Amino acid sequence: MLPLDGITVISVEQAVAAPFATRQLADLGARVIKVERPGTGDFARGYDETVRGMSSHFVWLNRSKESIALDLKRPEDAAVLRRLVDRADVFVQNLAPGAAGRLGLDAATLTGANPRLVVCAISGYGTGGPYTDQKAYDLLVQCESGAMSLTGTPEAPAKVGIPVADIAAAMYAYSGILTALYERERTGRGSAFEVSMLEALGEWMGYPGYFTRYGGAQPPRSGAEHAAIAPYGPYATRDGVRVFLGVQNEREWEDFCARVLDAPQLATDPRFARNSLRVENRDALRTRIEERFAALSAVEAERRLESARIAHARLRDVTEFADHPQLAARNRWRTVDSPVGPLDALLPPVTVAGREPRMDRVPALDEDRERILAELDATATGLQRIRT
Repeated sequence: MLPLDGITVISVEQAVAAPFATRQLADLGARVIKVERPGTGDFARGYDETVRGMSSHFVWLNRSKESIALDLKRPEDAAVLRRLVDRADVFVQNLAPGAAGRLGLDAATLTGANPRLVVCAISGYGTGGPYTDQKAYDLLVQCESGAMSLTGTPEAPAKVGIPVADIAAAMYAYSGILTALYERERTGRGSAFEVSMLEALGEWMGYPGYFTRYGGAQPPRSGAEHAAIAPYGPYATRDGVRVFLGVQNEREWEDFCARVLDAPQLATDPRFARNSLRVENRDALRTRIEERFAALSAVEAERRLESARIAHARLRDVTEFADHPQLAARNRWRTVDSPVGPLDALLPPVTVAGREPRMDRVPALDEDRERILAELDATATGLQRIRT
């Protein structure tokens, strides 16, 4: 038995944020019914065709769900959705600004009909304020949140390579739904909440926010290095390989100097005696480290770092990550079904001994229509029999 067995989630969802939140609920055993547009479905289905003709985003975000296509502007389809929501535990939507209200899917209306319902609305900028009606995509929220001003090189900003604004919003929606379900166990009543992508990513901007507000200037863009910690980043070795390392405290700094660089006196050099000075004198510090690494191969440098218990890593590409020996040793890959056949899928990161997460099929568009409608008809027939 999984923790959310018996919980039904209805989600009018698209793209990344809401689908990622609800997929994680499905991982825990919830029944997730995904409501899509007739004909085209969730527009993330069309982002690319790289997974044997299916979209990589869609495969990632939509396993273990059921799909029904409804045109919510048609009264009969809108009525089907309301019947689904009236018997559900959770309703999620990330429609365009204002659309939920126009469709009668606002929280007040839905919880009025189903007081135990948990309602989650995900938007770009939240309700109220000058940005309420702005469309929001991941890149745009990375810009508006200041995140993109921190990422890249001193010469040019860069978008984070994964959709961090969407993922941030999804994680707060997911935890918010779990919190609301727990609260319902205590009170017997559901609740409604919203998550904005701007505020979700803004929470992740905590360290640069405080750094900037009280330091007078924001952390500089520093490529693969850390703007506020040194040494922390890539350093070239004799064979041209860059070894990434991170020194987090003064004890590690002393060990790094003595056992990796063979230069214990460097630990007390006035330019490097504490982290803020090392950041201030980053170029000189890099020179000293790479002077020593110039005599070491990457393997030799890694052996020294391991011996000194200094955190380090190799830069892997995505293929190398998929083949990572740690994932293989921990048996983290599974196979899920899909309209294009079996596909590899990485297990969710929360590991509970003796519990296997749900890893079911990725649905085709409208694949579950007949069964879902039959269930509604059976329920309506049963209710009619009870009344008569």
